[in-house]
Amino acid sequence: MNLVKKMNLVNAEKHYNTLNNYYLQKFNKKVFKVSLNGGFTCPNIDGTVAYGGCSFCSALGSGDFAGNKHEPLALQFTKIKTMMHQKWKDAYYIAYFQANTNTHAPLEKLKVLYEEAITLDPNIVMLSIATRPDALPNDVIDYLAELNTRMPVQVELGLQTIHQDTSDLINRAHDLSCFDEAVHRLREKNIEVVVHIINGLPGETKAMMIDTVKHINTLDIQGIKIHMLHIMEKTKMGVEYQKNPWKLLSLEDYVDITTEQILWLRKDIIIHRLTGDAPAEKLLGPIWTKKKFVVTNEIDKNLRKLNLYQGDYYEK
Repeated sequence: MNLVKKMNLVNAEKHYNTLNNYYLQKFNKKVFKVSLNGGFTCPNIDGTVAYGGCSFCSALGSGDFAGNKHEPLALQFTKIKTMMHQKWKDAYYIAYFQANTNTHAPLEKLKVLYEEAITLDPNIVMLSIATRPDALPNDVIDYLAELNTRMPVQVELGLQTIHQDTSDLINRAHDLSCFDEAVHRLREKNIEVVVHIINGLPGETKAMMIDTVKHINTLDIQGIKIHMLHIMEKTKMGVEYQKNPWKLLSLEDYVDITTEQILWLRKDIIIHRLTGDAPAEKLLGPIWTKKKFVVTNEIDKNLRKLNLYQGDYYEK
């Protein structure tokens, strides 16, 4: 039986490795993330490597759906957990540091935040940390490795694209070798790695977006988040777009590109997301991204129509 089919018997209509099934197999229960805000900034906002942040990022940085940084972690956790339980009554939790670069601080500060986070509730089963590849000094990775012996630790690394011209355009302020090395160093310590990529970045073709996935296949990563570019108000990219709009991907374009990325993606990689969220009141485009279930449903329909599964092109 096809490996992907085996892994998706709980949700057999999917033609790819879903995050829900991965967590069900790992923890034998529904699991959801509780997004916390540790009050971090970013090295390309505060001048450590650059200023201004990524051009698509909101003025305050990423993490629009995380907790309020002015509130204690315990209060953030309780509020978001309670809200999430309106959808899922019985579940385990992942303490998720989402907003900005969540390793961009002295080690002692990280220890205080992470140690508190993993003890907020007895049903927390994992710590997830979103960060950048240039914000992982050796002492932090060593600490995460030790923490990983007590509770599973997952690191989400922003890549967005492998193409340096695009990376420079959006002010990522790191190169591909920095990203590859960060993955290698984390995996040496057996820490799970999830990669973020963005489809629809300015100037990128379908072939370029497929090439990003092909490169990811060469790395020892365990998960991927695929997002559509959101053009938001009060961002550098948003200001540029309002002055001189350019053609954004249509829903049909995105479904076509993302379907092919799935077909190229190694079968063992877990797909955490196939589209992203943006605050509706800030979104300039594409407007179709507001209906994320339509997006995922169209991708599912496309894969079923083709009768193909994750990794089918990778094997050829």
